[in-house]
Amino acid sequence: MTGTDALEPARPKNAARAGRRVRGTATLVVGCVLAGAIALLALVSLFWLPFPADDTSGGRLTGPGEGHLLGTDKLGRDLFTQVMTGSRIAVEAGLGSVLIAAVIGVTLGVLAAFAQGWLDDTLSAFLDILIAFPTLLLAMLIVAARSATLGSAVLAIGLAQSAVVARLARILVKRVLAQDYITAARTSGTSWPRTVLGHVLPNIWPTLVVNLALQFGLAVLAEAGLSYLGLGAPPPNASWGRMLQEAQATFTTAPAGALAPGILLVLLVIGVNLIADGLRDTLDPATRRRRT
Repeated sequence: MTGTDALEPARPKNAARAGRRVRGTATLVVGCVLAGAIALLALVSLFWLPFPADDTSGGRLTGPGEGHLLGTDKLGRDLFTQVMTGSRIAVEAGLGSVLIAAVIGVTLGVLAAFAQGWLDDTLSAFLDILIAFPTLLLAMLIVAARSATLGSAVLAIGLAQSAVVARLARILVKRVLAQDYITAARTSGTSWPRTVLGHVLPNIWPTLVVNLALQFGLAVLAEAGLSYLGLGAPPPNASWGRMLQEAQATFTTAPAGALAPGILLVLLVIGVNLIADGLRDTLDPATRRRRT
């Protein structure tokens, strides 16, 4: 058997990995376009809006026209202004929740991975309880203690998601700690903080980034659900969830009030999920090893 013949069985695997990288890149690009367009809309809303958020001079339930791109709602507010404001709230809710979940979750996950015996069992049971605790009920408790604000919703969602991130981080860290190079680092006298920063976190971040991207989409949906129930950002903040709640009674006469936020909500979640899928393919450890 020649050297060329020996390489033949590896070609299909290499081709499959190459195809997965191409699909991952394409998926990542599409996801970035969808999510990026809405993020751009949110960024523009910080500096410019067609009308003030509380302007009710547009007339009740007017259709899309020259003065109002998407028409007005039952109070006479410009729907496009509300959609822009809602995009900012959605992005803020997603980023804030993911940041809270990442900081708390990774910290708890690392501590649980290093724990032994009864402490490990206690932390694991605590994480399971947090995961089983309903996000909506947690939000109600936080709102009762504080008030119905976007900050309360973000805090509740972030705390609920931190348990999921912590359990994943615990599994990943334990897997890394079992590797020989960790034993070698500890034998050479490397401290635990340096081991975590220099060896553990760099090896778990690709999987964590993919999971956090998925958590972003879930956080956006959760915030919309809380706002639909009146537990999110109060008026005149126009959350997409609140817009859907207010437009359900007038859907037949003014469908744009429900369709616009609903479509953008779906596109944002799809875009973020595509980004997560693309990152999963492009950051796959086996793929990265093959490229090097």
